[in-house]
Amino acid sequence: MYNLLIGGAAGQGIDTAGSTLELYIKDSGCGVFTTRDLMSRIRGGHNFLRVRFGEEEVRAHSEALDGLVAFNAESAALHAAELKPEGFILCDASAAADDPRALPLDMAGIAKTLGNARVAGSVAVGAVLRLFGFPFDRERAAGVFGKLFKPELVDVNVRALEAGHRAVPERFPQPRGRLPERMLVSGNKALALGALAAGLQFYSAYPMSPSTSILEYLAQTAKETGILVEQAEDEIAAINMAIGASFAGGRAMTGTSGGGFSLMVEALGLSGMVEVPLVAVDVQRPGPATGLPTRTEQSDLLFVISAAQGEFPRMVIAPRHHLDAFHQAARAIAMAEKYQLPVILLSDQYLADATAAVVPPNPSAVRPSAPEAPKEGEPYARYRYTDSGVSPRIFPGDRRGFAAADSDEHDEWGRIIEDGETRNWMMEKRMRKLEALKGELEEPALLGDAEPEVLLVGWGSMFGPLEEAVRLLNQAGGTRYGALVFSDVWPLPQKELARLSKSAVAMYNVEQNYTGQLASLIRQETGLRMKGSVLRYDGRQMSGGEIARRVREAEQ
Repeated sequence: MYNLLIGGAAGQGIDTAGSTLELYIKDSGCGVFTTRDLMSRIRGGHNFLRVRFGEEEVRAHSEALDGLVAFNAESAALHAAELKPEGFILCDASAAADDPRALPLDMAGIAKTLGNARVAGSVAVGAVLRLFGFPFDRERAAGVFGKLFKPELVDVNVRALEAGHRAVPERFPQPRGRLPERMLVSGNKALALGALAAGLQFYSAYPMSPSTSILEYLAQTAKETGILVEQAEDEIAAINMAIGASFAGGRAMTGTSGGGFSLMVEALGLSGMVEVPLVAVDVQRPGPATGLPTRTEQSDLLFVISAAQGEFPRMVIAPRHHLDAFHQAARAIAMAEKYQLPVILLSDQYLADATAAVVPPNPSAVRPSAPEAPKEGEPYARYRYTDSGVSPRIFPGDRRGFAAADSDEHDEWGRIIEDGETRNWMMEKRMRKLEALKGELEEPALLGDAEPEVLLVGWGSMFGPLEEAVRLLNQAGGTRYGALVFSDVWPLPQKELARLSKSAVAMYNVEQNYTGQLASLIRQETGLRMKGSVLRYDGRQMSGGEIARRVREAEQ
């Protein structure tokens, strides 16, 4: 498995270089996983990508580098310490690093001789491919550039890649790509595709990093998919539009980050009161307030579980990896429709912006739920008391009855009430949905040893790093390590946790927040306490290696 970092200032084309490289590697049959660390600015600053690739599927980054591509001197200086002794620093001749591992290359000069100074990044990509043993394939290169650029720019970029490939010697043996056909997808795109597979018809949002690419992708493909996409004036409008679309009979979703979700809270309660299906995506970033707009964190868990005043049933799902994002987005829409409640998809910047080569998901395997239909011959009551808590649902214009909705407490016909008895009936009816919902919860994924002595507990995007962490820990022998990674976090599935906690000598929660929010939730729901916590909250994702090291230190 190889690890490469591409660094430079905003505007120097590092993202384009990274996209070119990962596509070429993916088309070579290798696994690839790319994370993005970007500053919140248009020009300048220090941005970088970590590209990890090899013969197997990759689901997490690593901080030990085999190669560093430095588009400026700052990138070389900041990341040289992460480079292995046998690694290389590929840099432009004008910004050569003072390091024996430096490989100066006149990228800008080569680009100028090709007649386009902007293809220097393709020169760098060609050199990287040669350094890692990949042969130059003109047809493959043309296919890659054809996906990224206008037709008239393909040839010059192919020639630039070839020139870079000729300019350096091979450094490492080529990883033998034997993986079946894969698609390269970001977490946000996978989530959007899952929602489309489940029959999404309406999406509304106000742009907010790191959720914006969901809006962009759905808007760009709206003609092909036939859905309606609306960029609202703010997050309050966005969630209310989605509620209105759902009330009218459409499968609807809205998306934002934590700050925008804060504005959506009152309307979230409205969806609970009027029992309208709704999927709301919160792609987390560090807060509070503006926080770190382009970094990652897992600090909204307890917030979204209790967001909005009063009590009403909801479901919270945290996708664990790219294919899980597809699956959980489709499932969220189905669960919202089936139980007529809000479902919150709780992702984060790490998963949202990372790209991975994955097996193409099967959209035909998705089975959307149909609304509960009124019984034949029975007078229609929108909030009819039922044993399941789920009432029949029709849409405006249906001649079978009046599609009532009211934010005040109401009776089963949708008429405003104030008496305590009816309030109790309606409250208990709504909350009964949770009992049936608990029967459909997905237990957390168990990684590592099937009967662990030390159990690590995480959620959402911690899946990839924890998968690698328990592998590293178990390779050392001795203590048996395992990890439980939750995707459904509310209601909290408890069977696997209860089973494994009986035999585990110690449990550690591993989270990207300051207070250990999952540990608090587990203690609240089960009474189980962690021996210790492995936490990070600087806006950067923990790697498997870091987790393994910190767990070993905690165990000493």
